[in-house]
Amino acid sequence: MSAKRRPLVAQIARRFLPFADAASEGLPLDQLLRLSLFQVSVGMATVMLLGTLNRVMIVELSVPAMLVAFMIAIPVLVAPFRALLGFRSDTHKSAIGWKRVPYMWFGTLWQFGGLAIMPFCLLVLGGDVVHDVPFAGEVLAALAFLMTGLGMHMTQTAGLALASDRASDETRPRVVALLYVMFLIGMGLSAIVIGWLLRDFTSIKLIQVVQGTAAATVVLNLIALWKQEQVRPLTKEEREAPRPSFRDAWTDFAAGGTAGRLLVVVFLGTLGFNMQDVLLEPYGGEILGLSVSSTTFLTAMWACGALTGFALAARWLGNGINPYRMAARGLLAGIAAFSAVIFAAPLSSNVIFFAGAGLIGFGGGLFSVATLTAAMTMPVEGIAGRGLALGAWGAAQATAAGLAVAIGGTVRDVINAQVLSGGWGSDFTDPSLGYSVVYHMEIGLIFVTLVALGPLVRTRSRQDSGEAGPIGLADFPT
Repeated sequence: MSAKRRPLVAQIARRFLPFADAASEGLPLDQLLRLSLFQVSVGMATVMLLGTLNRVMIVELSVPAMLVAFMIAIPVLVAPFRALLGFRSDTHKSAIGWKRVPYMWFGTLWQFGGLAIMPFCLLVLGGDVVHDVPFAGEVLAALAFLMTGLGMHMTQTAGLALASDRASDETRPRVVALLYVMFLIGMGLSAIVIGWLLRDFTSIKLIQVVQGTAAATVVLNLIALWKQEQVRPLTKEEREAPRPSFRDAWTDFAAGGTAGRLLVVVFLGTLGFNMQDVLLEPYGGEILGLSVSSTTFLTAMWACGALTGFALAARWLGNGINPYRMAARGLLAGIAAFSAVIFAAPLSSNVIFFAGAGLIGFGGGLFSVATLTAAMTMPVEGIAGRGLALGAWGAAQATAAGLAVAIGGTVRDVINAQVLSGGWGSDFTDPSLGYSVVYHMEIGLIFVTLVALGPLVRTRSRQDSGEAGPIGLADFPT
């Protein structure tokens, strides 16, 4: 091929090859796609914990729903430690200079170990035992969920920090979009495969599927981290230098002014978008009378909205938009979304309801990508590194998501118990009131998030974001 034709081929590839523009000199496309496999393994584990095993424990193993909820909440309890894990990866001392890879590897081991022992722990929890030891099932299952959750948080925090380290300022927004899409791909594919494998449930098949997931985790993460971080032996001065404390690093991180407010925004916004997680399908079935097959399309609508949000986020960020301003657009879409869901009941409109579900995905996706981009592009000064920033972002998001689900379900149950028992009078007996209160709470939280976001929008100009240039179809998350 002549030298004149090579630029033309490169331009065509850059324009039409998915994610081609996410590559840079420091992070070529093949290495970027390979690195993104850690998000597939985390998505796979997420589906296993929150979807498949949730249903298996309640239906097939007859475990009380309250106990199942407690087990699922355990990984959320580990989430606040993501900031510490990110800081430790920032300051890790290795003879060969690796900082992120060791944490990705040990996170993989924790994730593998938790999944490897999980089926046996769940069988004991379900009563399939030879010797009845009090609380053995509860303790073992909690240990398995704790190990898996810790591994997921460690792997994801170190992986995001490594991707941020290697990406350039220009390509970092597209890297964010790619990593989010790979997480969704991991969830979608694993949900289909695992659901198909467990269609005829037996104890042996449960062991095979969960341990197969554990083995796939190791394979994917090994491929992801192979030769991703440069070997750079430490000098004598670097080896002997004292390691900074987490307290000092956090003080340095928060001293930037925007860091603390960003975490508040992430926490409040995630709380506002996620309280409906366990209520949307029951709302459609109980209030709007939708069939089970119809409510399954809600997930598809949410996913389509989220992917649309990722696509627009990549394009807007590539054009140099202030990420905080883009987060505000996501929040405004969320207000419209929950308003549509509320009005769907009195109007008896399924179309408005499904449109609201799609807008929830769109607004939530836009908000998540915007705030993650803000964390990844936050100036690194002093002893606070990107691992700390990304760990703090992940801790705020994961903690808020777990609390949102618990609060949403609890508020709905408490309100409906009062309404259906006549505690609010004969004029208030509609079962939709419990759902409506939750959706109104979410709208209120989104307004509070907008108030907290305002100063961030004013303090960061388009020039400070540092991301400019064309994106085109290379960043369209499909």
